[in-house]
Amino acid sequence: MIGNRGDMSAFAESFVREDIFMQQARNTAEELGTLDPSPAVGGLQKFLVETLRAKSIVEIGTGSGVSGLWLFAGASPETVLTSIDIEREHAASARAVFEEAGISSQRFRLITGTILEVVGKLADKNYDLVVLRPAADLMELIHEAYRLLRPGGILFIDHALSGGKVADPTQRDFDSISRRDGVRAVREDSRWSCTVLPVGSGVLLATKL
Repeated sequence: MIGNRGDMSAFAESFVREDIFMQQARNTAEELGTLDPSPAVGGLQKFLVETLRAKSIVEIGTGSGVSGLWLFAGASPETVLTSIDIEREHAASARAVFEEAGISSQRFRLITGTILEVVGKLADKNYDLVVLRPAADLMELIHEAYRLLRPGGILFIDHALSGGKVADPTQRDFDSISRRDGVRAVREDSRWSCTVLPVGSGVLLATKL
């Protein structure tokens, strides 16, 4: 076993640099209390978009727009983001920062409403990447993500480990239970190839086989 010779988490979080718009969105996140990716998780999102050459992305949990900015940072000019949130205030924050960053309104759809109802209207096998962030209805959203993704597309669950609480069976709060059940469900489903990364609050990555 390799000993811990330094703070790997702090190193990973400082490895990527957020631009002025990401910093602005993150400041707004503190005011709104939104759930957003850490800088290292944002960098991972950018890397995946570039690697997949993703043209069509669904994000569930818009937050303040931090995540969307990271997704666009790895995207081509043809990439379209559909971002869904239950709170109009979150969508308004994301729209404002996207526009300030010079992202054309033709490249994103910000939709507010009941999450499962909105997701249920999206087309089958039409997306390269699905990002899930909220714990609510996570099992149902994982099922929907499989329907939405093209074969070879990737499911990205942010905050998948609740900062370590999922690994602790004594943690019985709603978020921990929901995420624990979601991680287990993906791992045990042979239609997915998956892995878990201890980045940010934990990330689960799964490829639709």
